[in-house]
Amino acid sequence: MQKILVTGGCGYIGSHTIVDLVANGFEVICVDNNVRSSPRILEGVEKIVGKKIKNYKVDLCNYDDTFAIFQENENIAGIIHFAAYKAVGESVEQPLMYFENNLLSLINLLKCVQEFGIPHFVFSSSCTVYGNPDEIPVTELTPPKPAESPYGYTKQMGEQIINEFSKATKHTKSILLRYFNPVGAHPSILIGEMPIGRPANLVPAITQTAIGKLPQMTVYGDDYPTRDGSCIRDFIHVCDIAHAHTLAMQYMLDKKIVKNAEVYNLGTGNGVTVLEAIKAFEKVSGIKLNYQIGPRRPGDVIAIYANNDLARRQLGWTIEYGLEEMMATAWKWEQKLKTDEKFYNGKFSQFN
Repeated sequence: MQKILVTGGCGYIGSHTIVDLVANGFEVICVDNNVRSSPRILEGVEKIVGKKIKNYKVDLCNYDDTFAIFQENENIAGIIHFAAYKAVGESVEQPLMYFENNLLSLINLLKCVQEFGIPHFVFSSSCTVYGNPDEIPVTELTPPKPAESPYGYTKQMGEQIINEFSKATKHTKSILLRYFNPVGAHPSILIGEMPIGRPANLVPAITQTAIGKLPQMTVYGDDYPTRDGSCIRDFIHVCDIAHAHTLAMQYMLDKKIVKNAEVYNLGTGNGVTVLEAIKAFEKVSGIKLNYQIGPRRPGDVIAIYANNDLARRQLGWTIEYGLEEMMATAWKWEQKLKTDEKFYNGKFSQFN
């Protein structure tokens, strides 16, 4: 059993990836300080996989505490690094907090990778590295434009740091996975997205409005140069994203990786407008959503979706879930949260 360290494993994509790793025969240890995640999510993971998952409640910005994890765990075959702040709007308001948290945690982790000779590293990147691209769909060779937010810049800088580190160290191979817009929940409905406070992402805003947790949601802009005036995104089910991490790690373990660091887009390849996503939700839920059109939001890219040919060809990755399945699982998860009052107590209902 290969041992994989997952940072941010109580988070949205991290938790689903732990499930996928265990299902594919990996041993997993988790690092998550739960500042922006709930330990309850790990309980859901454990119910799905049928075993306990060790979590270190450590802030990766603290080097000594991070170092101690590696001292305690021998023979780590690889790391999948999710832990980061990720709200675009918040990053615009508090850029220094984002630069400090997202970059210092990465640097500390890579210091440990170097010190302990960890051979494989997967980085949670983002399509925000492309900025507002001149052409879509974007490929891995699309030249990055200036990021639209400090969050996007932390992903661009993170990729640069890993690229230079991988060239200098030789013993560590890295894969950078650029996500588009992960949505939905695990089919068991035991884990899903848990935004703290008012959701920054579209689908939780939709489901929380539909269930009455939010009185109304806002579509930020209907005057973009798109087919209905709203932004275009590439929505992809979180389980499809999660499985790509398992494939990426196995790809490196099988010594198929050629370069010191390789990049892959993770998206469906289909551009969906915000208003189209709302219509898809209304169809599967049977609920008419209460939303208003508001002004454009700082940091939002106009339109972006993926060319995912490289991940399909090299990693053997396939898309299993369609848009309606994404919305259906997200809605079932929101309904589960409504019936589980434990989730509604504490920091996850601060904005009510």
